[in-house]
Amino acid sequence: MTMKATHRGRFKPGQSGNPNGKAPGTRNRATRALEELLAGDAENIVRKASEMALSGDPTGLRLCLERLIPVRKDRPIKFALPAIEKTEDLTKATGALLAAVAAGDLTPSEAAELGKLVDAHVRAVEAVDLHQRLARLEEGRP
Repeated sequence: MTMKATHRGRFKPGQSGNPNGKAPGTRNRATRALEELLAGDAENIVRKASEMALSGDPTGLRLCLERLIPVRKDRPIKFALPAIEKTEDLTKATGALLAAVAAGDLTPSEAAELGKLVDAHVRAVEAVDLHQRLARLEEGRP
């Protein structure tokens, strides 16, 4: 299917000039330019950072350590979340999240991320419930 531009030169709503998007692994222009600029000096730069780290320079040490052991984006959380089987259970789950933040067991950002998961689960529970209710109505039962 080819995409056609309208008479104004724009694509129709919902259609893109590149429906498949950027190819996976494609780097942007600035990243490619920096890689090319540093390509010849990479070995010398790494050697200098290593020397700085070994001499006790905190910046050199941090650079080397961050490459050896990358900063962890998140961590596993041990948290007992109450079961959510119906929408009424949502208040138990959110109450547990609030209590964990208040107690210092979870950070506010961890609780916010877990809250998103709870919200998604509640939407799934609601969708199943709606489907079951609709099926009962179509069968003629309440």
